[in-house]
Amino acid sequence: MTTLPPPPHHGVILFAHGSRDPQWRAPIEAVRQHIARHQPQVLTCCAYLELCEPDLAQATRDLLAQGAASITITPMFLGTGKHAREDLPQLMAALRAQHPQVQFTVQQAIGEDPRMTALMADIACTPAHTSS
Repeated sequence: MTTLPPPPHHGVILFAHGSRDPQWRAPIEAVRQHIARHQPQVLTCCAYLELCEPDLAQATRDLLAQGAASITITPMFLGTGKHAREDLPQLMAALRAQHPQVQFTVQQAIGEDPRMTALMADIACTPAHTSS
């Protein structure tokens, strides 16, 4: 599969639930750092529904301040539960009303992408590297 380069001034927001536990954010931040290393032309940040910051509105403002003209929201959920079905569409309606000049794209929950399904299956069936 050939991946097309993103348009200039494109932003990606990795949107996750959030947690009071600061260690919970590490995997989401690791994805952001991977994007920054491998696709530095993409403006990237994380946003959280609750319990930590930034929220989706602040992350959007941050990307716009960096020059983003279009933004893709990637829900970092394993499935399309209540947050992806109900909360995210409400948040997106507010963002589109506040920023009508911005082209927003919302991807499906990342866990529902067949590539992620295959990767999780591979991980589940591969012996883990453990330190005892």
